[in-house]
Amino acid sequence: MFMPRAGGAAVVVQEVPLPVVAPGEALVKVHAAGLNRGEISVRNKLISGKPQPSGIEFAGEVVALGPGSRRVRIGERVMGHWRGGQAEFVAVDERLLVPAPKRLSWIEAAAWLNVFTTAHDAIVTNARLKPGESILVTAASSGIGIAALQIARLLGASPIIGSSRSKPKLEALRTFGMEAGIDATSPGYVHAVTEATAGKGVDVVIDNVGANVLNQNIDCIALGGRIISVGRLAAESGEIDLDRLAFKRITLIGVTFRTRSLEERIACVQRCAEDLLPALEDGRLAPVIHRTFRIEDIAAAHAFMERDEHIGKLVLEIA
Repeated sequence: MFMPRAGGAAVVVQEVPLPVVAPGEALVKVHAAGLNRGEISVRNKLISGKPQPSGIEFAGEVVALGPGSRRVRIGERVMGHWRGGQAEFVAVDERLLVPAPKRLSWIEAAAWLNVFTTAHDAIVTNARLKPGESILVTAASSGIGIAALQIARLLGASPIIGSSRSKPKLEALRTFGMEAGIDATSPGYVHAVTEATAGKGVDVVIDNVGANVLNQNIDCIALGGRIISVGRLAAESGEIDLDRLAFKRITLIGVTFRTRSLEERIACVQRCAEDLLPALEDGRLAPVIHRTFRIEDIAAAHAFMERDEHIGKLVLEIA
């Protein structure tokens, strides 16, 4: 079978053996796989060393089961969350698979599980967002950003605020539940967020940008607010006003899948599925697709993603 592998500053498609299905696993024939910005970071950091499989989310059909596998059945349509999903076939712990609603195409199903699991973990598990609380999502036009806006709307957050460097993107985001759009490049950023919350400050920040906006988020958050650091699209490190953090009694939480055990990853995926699959099935939640690429054109897909012109997800068509 073929599979893209990241190594050095490039990602290429190559032939690899068919995966061996271990006990408790399922073999999935992949029809589409989502692209995520983290894959670019991985690629760029692998200047030397062993290349690694590409991708973290996919959609396809179960074609074989390992010994003891009972949660899924052969022929079932599934969405999966595991490394190496950008391939013709992937062997994965069956607990990391969830049913793909019939109303979704393969492309749509491939664009849902990673971003919604990440956003659910940030908003529900870590931020503990309550109905009626306000939320700010930075880099709101990203896949995770749009998922966060939709989840916040589903949970009854108010107001729902999003930030972006692009005014056209901000206008487009109103479709997904954003009530107030903030220009991330504006010197009036903090004032605009504070004004949108009637002077109180925002209760929860889902930050996909990083250190460039951390102190701004501290300035516009309410007393006892929660900042969840999900992504670092702009910067991974920077200064922080610890006195201001303490004065406002702010909770600052970092989240990532990179340091989670298999059992922790499974718990995140299953919590997301339990809470959100009904809303995906009836249309209250939806994946947002900007563009698709053939798997053979994955290098072009990476280049397109780096230009940051898209809203929502890029997806690879595989079979």
